[in-house]
Amino acid sequence: MIQFLLDKSKRNTKDPVEHRLFSGIIEQIRKKGAKKMKLEWMGEYRDIVEALIHYCNRYAAAYKAEKMELFGINFSFAQIQVLEYLLENEDLCQNMSQIAERLGISRSNFTKIVSRLEAKGLVEKQPVEKNRRELQVCVNDMGRKLYSEYSSKILETHFSFMFDSLKEIPPEYRKAVSMALKTPFLPQQK
Repeated sequence: MIQFLLDKSKRNTKDPVEHRLFSGIIEQIRKKGAKKMKLEWMGEYRDIVEALIHYCNRYAAAYKAEKMELFGINFSFAQIQVLEYLLENEDLCQNMSQIAERLGISRSNFTKIVSRLEAKGLVEKQPVEKNRRELQVCVNDMGRKLYSEYSSKILETHFSFMFDSLKEIPPEYRKAVSMALKTPFLPQQK
């Protein structure tokens, strides 16, 4: 690019305005080039980090949007994630605060998601037996039906391709990959 601009500048020396313009652009490119930081700190993991960031950004962009629809019910990844957690952990009888903490989302955000799921007829809130002021969230039959259909479709359209790629990682190394993905972005605060 710099060479192209230099050649262009030399050919047009009769036009002083254009010459100054190209000289200025060339100088800015040289200055920026000198300040360009090499991102070598990622080393051999650059491709993996870049792919992970790309995937996370795409997921984050779609996380709250209610763009999926089954049985006439629109829902988001955030809502399906809560349904999934509730279904997997029914036997734990956790209250809403415990579930929010486990999912890594704020209690207020969790409450909003549960309220939307309840309004859609997918979950029900019930008082906890030992403490009637605390609420437990339970997935109802419609929530189970929706999640079952969603999981079949998402496996077919998305995760089956991902799982095929992950088969290339020997089973004994998958735990290390999982642990690496669970590493906190920032140091734990005390």
